[in-house]
Parts: sequence; C-alpha cells; structure tokens
Amino acid sequence: MQNIESYSFEVSRKNRARRLDVFVAGQPQLQNISRSRLRTYIRSGDIKVNGKTCKASYRLKKNDQVMVRLPPPLPSTLISEKIFFQILHEDKDIIILSKPPGLVVHPACGHFSGTLVHGLLHHCRNLSGIGGELRPGIVHRLDKDTSGIMIVAKNDPAHQSLSGQFKKRSMEKIYLALLVGQPPSREGRIDLAIGRHPVNRKKMAVRKQTGRTAITRWKVLEKFDSFSLVQIKLDTGRTHQIRVHMAALGCPVAGDRVYGGNKFSNRFSVPRQYLHAFQLTFDHPRSHDRLRFAAPLWNDMDIFLRLLREEKKDALF
Repeated sequence: MQNIESYSFEVSRKNRARRLDVFVAGQPQLQNISRSRLRTYIRSGDIKVNGKTCKASYRLKKNDQVMVRLPPPLPSTLISEKIFFQILHEDKDIIILSKPPGLVVHPACGHFSGTLVHGLLHHCRNLSGIGGELRPGIVHRLDKDTSGIMIVAKNDPAHQSLSGQFKKRSMEKIYLALLVGQPPSREGRIDLAIGRHPVNRKKMAVRKQTGRTAITRWKVLEKFDSFSLVQIKLDTGRTHQIRVHMAALGCPVAGDRVYGGNKFSNRFSVPRQYLHAFQLTFDHPRSHDRLRFAAPLWNDMDIFLRLLREEKKDALF
C-alpha cells in the first residue's frame, strides 16, 4: 500500500488574502502537481483550512492552518501488456519513442488491448500519475498505420507543459510521406479547412464552410516515376490532416486505402500508408531546453524507397 503524503502550512502575513488554490500551488513541496489537480483535492476535502473544507477561491487569513493530504494515484484500469516499440529517449518526465506501423495508440472501440498505452504501462515503472491515475500521458496521437516519433508524459506537470506547447503550436512536427504522383510544384502551402465527412463519419474531408482551419506545408525531396518523397510540416494538427490535404492536392499518400492512395499500378506492393512522423522539436517540461529528436524510417518504408531508387538508377542506363 502506498503512503499518503501530508503537509501543513501556516499562512504568513504576506500571504493573507491570497486565494487558497494560488497559495497551495506556490508551495515548493507541491510544485509537481498541476493546479487543476490541486483544485480537485480542494473540492474533495483533501486540502482543508483550519480543519474545514473550503472553496478554491477562499481568501486566506494570517495564521490559518492549511492541511494538505495527497492521496496516492489510483491504479490504472488497463492491464499492462508487453508491446514492441522503440525508445529514443527517456527521463523522469518524458518518453520519446518511435511507434511501429500497425500499432493503435489508445484503447478504443474494437481495440481494447494490444495498444501503445498498454505497452507503456508495462514499460514504465516510475509513473507518478496523470490526472490522479497511474497511466502514461498521451499528448498526441498517430494513426494506426502511421509510423514514427511520439512524446509521452510521465507525470502531471510534464503533461500540462507538453499539451500547452501543442495548443500554442510551439512544438514543431516534421513528417516524411511517399505520395502517389507529383505535387504541382517543388514546395507549397495548403490552407484548406477540414471537418468530418458529410456521409462517411469515419473519414475527414475538406469542408471550406464548416471545417476547422488546417495548414500544411510540403517540400519535395525526391521524385520517382510514379511517386514522390516529400517533407511535410504542420501548422495545425487536425485529424487525418496530411492524408486529406495530400489527396486534395491530387497526390494521396501511397498505400492510403481511405483517401485514394492505393489507386495506382506498380510492381511493388504498398501494404500500408507510407507516412512517417520523422522529427519533433519541443521545450523540455522541466529544464525548458529546446530539444529535437528524429525517428529513422521503419524498415518497410525504407526498403520501398531503396527499391524505387534502384529502379530510378537502372532507368538512367
């Protein structure tokens, strides 16, 4: 059984009239707990003033006694499983990993086991809790058949920091995609709003009137006979954004059976959508250092590109 942490603080003259939630959030012993979690503890009575439950907005008085009881995080309701993924970096706050293609990130309808989250629960032995539960903090997701780099939080403050960077768009994401055909120019920018498909609710679509702003930038790295390898940067992070925008450009992601990337004739088979999250740049939630990590291509996409390069080289002779 985990021990319950308890703290007692006496309100000094300089802290009188300060809100209870602001006061407890400013205590060094509680700096690793998010403000939202502290407010939950205030509501539940785990944080009291003079032995009484108060609102988060309660204005403190000099000599008030603030008692804090930190219940241990609840065990996850999920069962841990040994799942393969590649660890690129790990410290006490974050995990940087490379997700293999075919792996679902989070449990959902039809995927109640065998997900990345189940694998992270098996891998992590030092989680301090996300939202009061012992679980990894998934900050962003990749589609099942998209491979590549992801960042995961191991505690509440890291989760809050990384989620905030995604919302502010200060976290930079670069993808590599193999497209069917050739884009109309060497590089470009797509600004087309994306929303739920009007008929097929499992798909997304360009919805100029009702969709949400979506901006994608591409740059062609290599051209082949029937394909092109492009680098893609996202200014926004909509569901299926790259796949929808590339299809709208007339060059869907190769192997994408939902948005038309399988409609081509070639002697090489494309078993899945060749979209890879290649690079991630962000501020570390604790040190605030600007960091950059890259995930090498997975074997299937790497081998396919080698075959295309060999075919291109042979065609020159």
